[in-house]
Amino acid sequence: MLRLVARPTPSRPLTLAAPLIAFALTVSVGAILFVALGVSPGRALALFFIEPLRGADAWSELSVKATPLALIALGLAVCFRANVWNIGAEGQFIMGAITASWVAMRATDTTHAAAILPAIALAGILGGAAWAAIVAFLRDRWNANEILVSLMLVYVADMLLGYLTYGPWKDPDGYNFPQTISFLPVTQVPLIADGHRAHVGLFAAVAVAIAAWLFLYRTYGGFQLAVGGAAPRAARYAGFSARRSLWTALLCSGGLSGLAGALEVTGPLGQLTPHLPVGYGFTAIIVAFVGRLHPFGILLASILMSMLYIGGELAQSRLGLPQALSGVFQGLLLFTLLACDALASYRILRVRRAVA
Repeated sequence: MLRLVARPTPSRPLTLAAPLIAFALTVSVGAILFVALGVSPGRALALFFIEPLRGADAWSELSVKATPLALIALGLAVCFRANVWNIGAEGQFIMGAITASWVAMRATDTTHAAAILPAIALAGILGGAAWAAIVAFLRDRWNANEILVSLMLVYVADMLLGYLTYGPWKDPDGYNFPQTISFLPVTQVPLIADGHRAHVGLFAAVAVAIAAWLFLYRTYGGFQLAVGGAAPRAARYAGFSARRSLWTALLCSGGLSGLAGALEVTGPLGQLTPHLPVGYGFTAIIVAFVGRLHPFGILLASILMSMLYIGGELAQSRLGLPQALSGVFQGLLLFTLLACDALASYRILRVRRAVA
C-alpha cells in the first residue's frame, strides 16, 4: 500500500524543477493524446511549441495574447499571496473593457491621443477595480466567500456585456451585428512596429511586473500581505490589518484585470463585442501558479500559455483538431504542476498491510 508522508522540509530541488517536470509531462501526455486522435504527434506538437515562435509575425501575435494574461495574472498573484481567492478576474476584465469602451466611444475627430489614451486606461482600471470592490465589500461586511462571489459576478458582467452590445451600444450601421461602433484611430493603443499587431501594452505589462516585484519583495505593504496570507494568526498578533490586505489585494487585482480589458478593446479588437471573453481571466490563474506567483515567472508563464492558445488555433485550422485542445493542455499543465508540488512536500512510501 502506498502512502504520502510529509517531508520535514519541502524538497527545494524538486520545487524549482516542478514547472519543467510538469511541462515535460504535459508534452508527453499530449503526444499520447495526438496518437489516439490519429495525428502525427511530432507535427501537432510543433504547431503548439515551435510555430508560435517562428518569425516576427509569430512573436507579435504571441505578445498580443501574453499581455492580458500577464496583467491579469500579476494582479491574481497579489491576491493569492494575501490568501484572497479572486476567481472572478474574467468579470473584472469584461467590466474594464466596458468602461474603457464607454470613454473610447466619446472620442471625436478633434480628440488628442495624449488625452484620450490615459483616460481609456484609467477607465479600464476603475471599472475592473469597482467590480472587485463588490467582492471586497461583501467579504469585509458579511464575510461572504470571495470565491463564489467573484465567480458569480463573471456571469453578471457577461450578461451586461451582451445587453450593451445587443442593445443600446449596438452600431446602427453594423448590419445588425452585435457590436459597438469601430473606435476612432485616435483611441487605438499605439503599435510597437508597423505591420504587426504587437502594441505598447506589452511594455505596460513589463512595467507592472517590475512594480509588482518591488511592492511584494521590497515594501512593508508587500510584507504585510505575504505574512497575512501565510500566517494569519501571526499577522494579527503583529497588528497587521487583514481588512487592509483584503481591499489592497482585490483592488490591485481588479484594476489590472480592467486594464487588460481596456487594452484588448482598444488594441486588437478596436471595438466592443460579445465575443470579448475568451477565458483570459481563468487561464491567468494557471499562469500565476505556473509562474510561482513571482512577477518575472509570470511573464514567462504568460508566453507559454499564449503558445498554447495560438497552437490550438493552428491545430484547428491545419489539422482539423478541436479548439478545446488548448484547454486540455492548460488543464494538464496545472494538474501535473500541482502533482509535482505535492511530491515536493510529501514522499511516497510503501507501507505493508498489518496481518491480522
